[in-house]
Amino acid sequence: MTSDDDPRILLLGAGHANLLAVRLLRAELPRARITVIDAAAQANYSGMFPGYVAGHYSIDEMRVDLTRFSRSHGISFVQGCICGIDPIARKAILQDGTRISYDLAVLDVGSHGTMPEIPGFSDHAIPIKPLDGFSARLRQTPATIPAAIIGGGVAGAEIALALRHRGASQVTVIEAGSVVAQALGLRARRYLAAALHGSGIRIVTRARIASVQNDAVLLSNGTRIASGLTIGIAGARAHGWMSLTLPVDSAGFVRVTPTLQVEGHEALFAVGDCAAMVHAPRPKAGVFAVRQAPVLAANLVAAASGKPMRRYDPQQDYLKIISLGGRNALAEWRGLTLRGAWLWRWKDRIDRRFMSELQN
Repeated sequence: MTSDDDPRILLLGAGHANLLAVRLLRAELPRARITVIDAAAQANYSGMFPGYVAGHYSIDEMRVDLTRFSRSHGISFVQGCICGIDPIARKAILQDGTRISYDLAVLDVGSHGTMPEIPGFSDHAIPIKPLDGFSARLRQTPATIPAAIIGGGVAGAEIALALRHRGASQVTVIEAGSVVAQALGLRARRYLAAALHGSGIRIVTRARIASVQNDAVLLSNGTRIASGLTIGIAGARAHGWMSLTLPVDSAGFVRVTPTLQVEGHEALFAVGDCAAMVHAPRPKAGVFAVRQAPVLAANLVAAASGKPMRRYDPQQDYLKIISLGGRNALAEWRGLTLRGAWLWRWKDRIDRRFMSELQN
């Protein structure tokens, strides 16, 4: 492929990295035929999602209309569920059987939170991801209904506080481990635990779930936890179809090289939660997807023009800002822990600026 070509570039999934890369791609490859494919008509910004659950943002404030976005950047949008990829034939496969050819493609399909191993989960619970499905369920659910969250990570605690602020009569966080928000340092964990306790949120640790029912979660020890809204937030899970044709790690995420190319397939890239950076493993966090975007764009241009590629080497640590339900936040960075309303206002400005770049 040379710089004189007009390559067919598929952006498979409207994740942060893919959307942020579009402007750079369009500037450097004005003749490229770029298409975004996603199952939803809009992309939700995960950074504002707890604020949306708490009632601080409207649904439109945290969404990007993909038709409008594509039209404004001179690219195409196809709404369809991606269920496979043939990296040899260079074709993306949609659920309706459509096969779309590409010269270059990027997987940015994120992860999901479905837990089919828990009896009753598929019938009576809702995974936090995809966000579009969860937000639709939330709009149909009375604010005061009791809720249970399966998963006591930072995201689980954040959504629990948001639901309580929204008006849930009772919120229970169910964690298989011994502590909530294990990823945080001790001081930050204590602050978060105090916020959970102060909001009247029940914490159940070392829990084993026997089943999920329509109005409750049953634990293996016989405990019954009332819940009309049971949410799965116990870590990111890979889409099963990726392992059928692509190299994956032990968790099922697509293995990529330092240039963000899928191992063994130079025309295919993967970014965001669906990618496993085997050269520099990191937790699943939106900050890495955002930082991947300029490197991704540069390497797609390089692949189209035969130029050298750039490495993506993620930072060792990153700033974590955790919403505490109300317009208050907790932050941790390099061992430093801060909290206060000013942090929420700072995060709000960052998030609104980010969304303005995508929406306008």
